[in-house]
Amino acid sequence: MSDQKSSPAVQPAAEPKGPGSSTRRRVLAGLASLPLIGMGASAFAAAPPTAKVNTTHLAVTDTEVTVGILHSSTGTMAISETGAIEAEKLAISQINAMGGVLGRKVKFIQEDGASDWPTFAEKAKKLLEDNHVAAIFGCWTSASRKAVLPVLERDNGLLYYPTFYEGLEESKNVIYTGQEATQQVFAGLDWVAKEKKAKTYYLIGSDYIWPRTTMKLARKYIQTVLHGTVVGEEYAALGSTDFGSTINKIRLKRPDVIYAAVVGGSNVSWFKQLKAAGINGSNQTLLTLSVTEDEAKGIGGENLAGFYSAMKYFESLNTPRNQQFVKQFKAMWGQGAPIGDVTQAAYEGPWLWKAAVEMAGSFDTDKVVAAEQSGKISFDAPEGMVYLEPNHHLKTRLRIGKWRNDGQADIVYTSPYIMPNPFPKGY
Repeated sequence: MSDQKSSPAVQPAAEPKGPGSSTRRRVLAGLASLPLIGMGASAFAAAPPTAKVNTTHLAVTDTEVTVGILHSSTGTMAISETGAIEAEKLAISQINAMGGVLGRKVKFIQEDGASDWPTFAEKAKKLLEDNHVAAIFGCWTSASRKAVLPVLERDNGLLYYPTFYEGLEESKNVIYTGQEATQQVFAGLDWVAKEKKAKTYYLIGSDYIWPRTTMKLARKYIQTVLHGTVVGEEYAALGSTDFGSTINKIRLKRPDVIYAAVVGGSNVSWFKQLKAAGINGSNQTLLTLSVTEDEAKGIGGENLAGFYSAMKYFESLNTPRNQQFVKQFKAMWGQGAPIGDVTQAAYEGPWLWKAAVEMAGSFDTDKVVAAEQSGKISFDAPEGMVYLEPNHHLKTRLRIGKWRNDGQADIVYTSPYIMPNPFPKGY
């Protein structure tokens, strides 16, 4: 994604009116798109002295604070991560429009992880040790996050990670704005078992940390909680384009549900080959954990129609707040730009960081972390109100979307709020 792409002005928006506890700090996202009249130099001039808000030698001046954006803009994961890059830039532009963070304009340095986990670690090291960024917004796969985590903990940096993931992790240096397994995997399996009377499941994923760990959790949940049967389990190399053998096994086993966690560009081949084999939404229940509108654009709605995704957000969510966000996003990135679950979760990152910094009154990592762990930060997000819990995860809801031919999903189920539990007992 080129930083030279023109970005039209963000459109004015009404103040959000979502529900929220009075004890929690509210981030008023609607203010972000107000006209700049009366909010220019005077807003930034009110900044507190740098010596008081930056005692750990971060890239903070009297007028600017520098952050990092670290995603794959090339390689097999670019299909999934481009939207996250766009969302983070939109959030930063809106934050700057309302006066920045502690009166400082937010400047970003973008690096390309190139769908390669050692490259992610190398770029994170550069951002923290050479550029001294105050926070990093980035990663998609768990493999990239795991590669970056030791660097973050060694250099005491902050990462805002936007992807649904397997859980079983909690670091003071990471804010997880996507869902963990109990919020996505367990809740989604509950839905498909109840609504589709599912008893047999075929598990298929890409071959790296997230799919393998997720399917291990799913298998145990299916067997011990749902009293179902796993009739097959397979993993394809990241970037794989040949699913013929797997599809033949699925046709032989005839599971009630294909439960999928294929990621990135492989999804294009996976779903096209399913359709070519005569497996479609009218004759087979398929629930995927890894297809959002970003992937649907590449896959083609005609190859997805009738299948389901388990996500916390879909672009089709019919609320005033989401309609406002969709309008703003497409004004910046074009009417054809898709907005998926991870894209929306990436948008939340800069806003949650802003809230924590301003609650702390400092950019220093340890002070920001203390604010994040206070249980008093919430955000009126496009998905609805989200609440940052002391375990660095968000309390949010699960939605099930049924894909249409046009690459959008009809939301057929919305759960109650689910507290994050990255370390479920017995798993």
